Amino acid sequence: MKKVLFTFSLYFIIIGAFAQAENKTAKDTVELKSYATRYDPSKAALYAAILPGLGQIYNKKYWKLPLVYAGFIGFGHGISFYQKGYKKYKSELFDVLETGNDYSTSGYTEDQLRTIVDKYRRERDFMIILTAGMYLLQIVDAHVDAHLKEFDLNPNLHVRVEPIMETDVFTGRTAGFSLKFRF
Repeated sequence: MKKVLFTFSLYFIIIGAFAQAENKTAKDTVELKSYATRYDPSKAALYAAILPGLGQIYNKKYWKLPLVYAGFIGFGHGISFYQKGYKKYKSELFDVLETGNDYSTSGYTEDQLRTIVDKYRRERDFMIILTAGMYLLQIVDAHVDAHLKEFDLNPNLHVRVEPIMETDVFTGRTAGFSLKFRF
């Protein structure tokens, strides 16, 4: 009895395998090509990581390029400004410590100079962190933008701002604007 069950189960497994192989070769499916197949999110993120703004160019979002570079230029200017102040006041602090004077050339005491040096160092480090955040943000933006290329927006979606006039027993006549959404 075990041999008969084994033979039948083997027979059905083999038949099932051939049946599935035949279905795989059937031409009853249609392959749809999307507009977004040429935008690879990982490629956009890689390009943005290699050169900031290149991911936005890959996604054909050229208007974001000035924003990316303006952010980097602004943060770079901030880093430069605070680094110069840090070096200036640090050298004045060392001069005060070496000479033993009560005041520096700019008129600050030792405690004031220590506070100023700490402030400039802290602000410079914060600008460096913001620059790193800007770098990561533009990578994430390129990646998400490439994903959203295949997002289909409903053409029937409408948002309108309309004037509205209402009459109420308690408040009387009121006028304003209303947002109307149509899905």
